[in-house]
Amino acid sequence: MSAYETYALEIAGLKRQLPLFEIKPGLRIAILNILGDTELVQACAKALSEKLDGLKFDVLVTAEAKSIPLAYALSVVTGKPYVILRKSYKPYMGEALTAETLSITTGEPQVLILDEKDRDMLRGKRVVIVDDVISTGSTLQGMRMLMEKAGATVAAEAAILTEGERAKWAHILSLGHIPLFTD
Repeated sequence: MSAYETYALEIAGLKRQLPLFEIKPGLRIAILNILGDTELVQACAKALSEKLDGLKFDVLVTAEAKSIPLAYALSVVTGKPYVILRKSYKPYMGEALTAETLSITTGEPQVLILDEKDRDMLRGKRVVIVDDVISTGSTLQGMRMLMEKAGATVAAEAAILTEGERAKWAHILSLGHIPLFTD
């Protein structure tokens, strides 16, 4: 049994209890961790694919790491390939493109890296940026910057959940919204 207070959520027809974690004094967020939750990932991929129905796009793009299973499942459902923006550089990545973001969960800057091999797949293509939860928009901004550098056009932005100021995320194709929790 968890010692954390939780937030009850129904998403894509499934119920989950999201633990609340304090990220700074007086501010807590509900944590959606889809890693290992195959049932939820598949349900969310199906529901998001329905929101993407009729949208012309070529490639799905996400950032490492928690949203990788979603991008994979969405790729299977839509038949579109996916690209993962990495958070650390490896020599095999060649002449990679980079963008810096600020993580809400760590409060630290992080780098997003587009592998050289994926640049050609994205050049001139219409992409859908996919994330598990969009909170501050920092990762989203980094992904947009990399798509611009790669010569791709962002056709849409999709997430399982948005968080915080609802109006700020009206353009996001999402399955739900969670509030920020202040003391």
